[in-house]
Amino acid sequence: MPDKATVELIKRSLIYTAEEMGVALRRSAYSPNIRERADHSCAVLDSYGRTIGQAEHIPVHLGSLPVGLRNTLQYLEREEVELEEGDVVIVNDPYISGTHLNDITLIQPVFHRGELVAYAANKAHHSDVGGASPASISADADEIHQEGIVIPPTKLVRRGKTSREVLEMITRNVRMPSITLGDLHAQLAANTLGARNIAEIINRYGAKTFLEACSEILDQTEKAVRLEYERMPEGEYVGEDYLETISAREERPARIAVKVSISPKRIEMDFSGTEKQVKGPVNTVYGVTVAASMFAVRSILSHHVEVNDGFYRTVRVYAPEGCMLNACWPAAVSAGNVETSQRIVDAIYRALSHAVPDRIPAAAHGSMTNLMMGGVHPRTGERWAFYETIGGGYGGRLGKDGVDGIHVNMTNTLNTPIEVIELYYPVIFNTYSLRPDSMGHGEFRGGCGIERSFTALAEIDVTIVGERSRIAPWGLWGGTGAKPSEYLVQRGSGEVIRLSSKARTRLSPGDRLIIRTAGGGGYGEPRRRSRERVLRDLQYGLISREIAERVYGVEGYSVSTSSTTRAALST
Repeated sequence: MPDKATVELIKRSLIYTAEEMGVALRRSAYSPNIRERADHSCAVLDSYGRTIGQAEHIPVHLGSLPVGLRNTLQYLEREEVELEEGDVVIVNDPYISGTHLNDITLIQPVFHRGELVAYAANKAHHSDVGGASPASISADADEIHQEGIVIPPTKLVRRGKTSREVLEMITRNVRMPSITLGDLHAQLAANTLGARNIAEIINRYGAKTFLEACSEILDQTEKAVRLEYERMPEGEYVGEDYLETISAREERPARIAVKVSISPKRIEMDFSGTEKQVKGPVNTVYGVTVAASMFAVRSILSHHVEVNDGFYRTVRVYAPEGCMLNACWPAAVSAGNVETSQRIVDAIYRALSHAVPDRIPAAAHGSMTNLMMGGVHPRTGERWAFYETIGGGYGGRLGKDGVDGIHVNMTNTLNTPIEVIELYYPVIFNTYSLRPDSMGHGEFRGGCGIERSFTALAEIDVTIVGERSRIAPWGLWGGTGAKPSEYLVQRGSGEVIRLSSKARTRLSPGDRLIIRTAGGGGYGEPRRRSRERVLRDLQYGLISREIAERVYGVEGYSVSTSSTTRAALST
């Protein structure tokens, strides 16, 4: 068994390898979604498909990668496909890879002296993979074939030679073939870098030491996590939350229910009470449910632990086959990855708020607020598609206010700078700001949502897939719920149309799209909030005077001259 120092060096080298892969992928990508927003994830897995090192990327990607790799290897074995040195496998079939069609996964086996020792893998969200809607996330799809091209596990690279036939098959099915091609080559470059780094680690320490160290890394993490579980109250805790609508065609809520069982050795999630799969895009494959469950548990641990298979093996997830969280082929799943994953976390938090109340925040804005749009560019005459997500408020928590204007839970991306959008696409922005008074109120307020609006300069096909416009983010322990989201179209004529949170519409030149995301819920009784914090929020324009007086009971002041305000801002 290698000594502790060697184990630590190998562990850090693997994590750094995944991080370096991510840097290479992002810097060489073509699409704004990957290059600007960093909508990609990288990891290193051992020959058994266990995560041994991952970067701090997207939770819904990373948590599903081990499931996707194991499914991919099983598929290849059934098809009698053998992996060789220099091969790279491509897959985006959600029922195998574990998320949705936009997330294309590339897996590269790493060999040492003819023996398979590890895999370098990455997953990147492509802005368009075909299907009925530009950007490929639909508001009304009811089967996967409407959502884009389905790629089963296929050798994109065979013995070091890239398959032109596979690339042609993919690019002929998407709206922006040159962008797709550029992003795929960025993914290939990232895996090549990862495989090279893994080989260098093995050459430095030897294959035997490397493999023993990997097992020790996972065992260390498992022990650390179980120490955390031992400090939690044993028992069963139930929680539920609702998606407010399942599609643009059927605007009804769908229930997500979970029973969380805590013991000193593991945490188990049982989603048996969840609604059966629906005719809409909000279903999830099992990999998404696993990823959301892992994220929720990891976020409540009081000490830092590495996220690898040692952690994953302490959490068990059961979702009945055929329910909304473990849908059966060919159910549509594009929105489940981005929206239902968020609500899974909220339902688990509801349950855990009874077990570890001091660690659970009030509900965040609870949506990735997906904006998909496309058309024909008036300047170039070429088809274009664009995808981004928009942040909102994080929930208040014990001792801290929520964070304003941030991506939460299952996403971990940046925004797309408006300068980049205006450069490449026929839109001009009108507003991009925090949304005052949108937070839930409490001793620790929730974070503010965001208002983001633009005017169309050409005909644009727009799809919105969001949430929390009808069912507001909830508060905790006396805190109030946040202001719901809003999706509006203001026509050039002045007419204002309110959209559902799942909607598809068309903008004409001069029309304006206005998106206002929800805030985060409040935590604790509002009247217990300190006067200094209230005045600070007033000074920054985050709350109105009416809210300060009515909700917080702070009266008789002048924001511009109050010495109390100036003192609060100086602390």
